[in-house]
Amino acid sequence: MRQSIVDSITKTVQDLNRSGLVDEITMKNIEKLCLPEIKEFTPQEIISIRKRYRLSQAALARVFNISPSTVQKWERGNKKPTGSSKKLLDIIERKGLEALV
Repeated sequence: MRQSIVDSITKTVQDLNRSGLVDEITMKNIEKLCLPEIKEFTPQEIISIRKRYRLSQAALARVFNISPSTVQKWERGNKKPTGSSKKLLDIIERKGLEALV
């Protein structure tokens, strides 16, 4: 439901922009506010993402610029990805590894 509301708001603001009632800066600010919510990743989902792209834990760590032990902790459930790591996982899951290179 949240996504349909976001889509509706975004479309309305784009229409208002085309009509000249909303400027580009306001439109971009509203679009930024409507970014999709980033989900939490389970250890199994992280393993699945890594295996889908045939990456070792060390290779995934290099992509994220973190230590391999951090990836190991994610996959064991001892630690959860946060901040930019969580965002990068989301991008890889939705758009593929190619989106980062």
